[in-house]
Amino acid sequence: MKILVTGCNGQLGRAINAVYADEVKDGSVTLVNTDFGIDGIATLDITDIEAVRKMVSEEKPDVIINCSAFTNVNAAESAEDIAYKINAEGPRNLAIVSKEADIKLVHISTDYVFDGTNTVPYVESDEQKPIGAYGRTKYAGEKFVTENADKYFIVRTAWLYGDGKNFVKTMLGLAETRDEVSVVCDQVGSPTSAMELARGIKVLVPTEEYGIYHGTCEGQCSWADFTEEIFRLAGKDTKVKHITSDMYPSPAERPAYSVLDNKAFRERLNYTFADWKDAIAEYLS
Repeated sequence: MKILVTGCNGQLGRAINAVYADEVKDGSVTLVNTDFGIDGIATLDITDIEAVRKMVSEEKPDVIINCSAFTNVNAAESAEDIAYKINAEGPRNLAIVSKEADIKLVHISTDYVFDGTNTVPYVESDEQKPIGAYGRTKYAGEKFVTENADKYFIVRTAWLYGDGKNFVKTMLGLAETRDEVSVVCDQVGSPTSAMELARGIKVLVPTEEYGIYHGTCEGQCSWADFTEEIFRLAGKDTKVKHITSDMYPSPAERPAYSVLDNKAFRERLNYTFADWKDAIAEYLS
């Protein structure tokens, strides 16, 4: 099996490489790693449909895993046109070409397609109501995939951390120089390890159970709760001050509640993700 990975240098792209390492070593899987303008990695601009066609024609992959995204939620508010190109037009191009080549497409989406007003976890069929530019562009990307691809898996995830710049490393960095950090306590979600998400994707890929999935670690917490668990596991004495979102203003509004129910993974594939506490313990170890 040959897999074309876009955005291979991001947190999820690196995790995809890690979970397939044994198969790559024994020759049963070939990964074609691509990213946008990074030295030493094959360049693929997914916003250029002819570049996508050329890459797919030359490499002839069986699967595309799209890890490329404009993920800076605050920056998207003032650069929605750029975010749209990457988060909507890029997936559209991948969807069109995947259909032309009759290959599978795995596209990663986000909890930000929901407005965060739920009081129970969102299931895959719940109505999407993005409240910001990032969510709008990711929602548009989802629609393009469903309209243009035949063999697709859309996997929505949330609060992702892995090998790269992320919330966990930021908090640990702050703990080195501060006795106390202020973290919001009124945004609730499911911290998700990129490795856990990659494991779930690896289960999806061989199947023909196409459609929309939620892929997050099990359980839920606030950002402040998450920070306290990070510090506890890392042996840090730094205190966490619980604050509300209005005390930490930002350009983008965040969903207050964005817990995703991994219903499709459970019911269609009999697959369960790790609990968020177990996943962060594995990551920090």
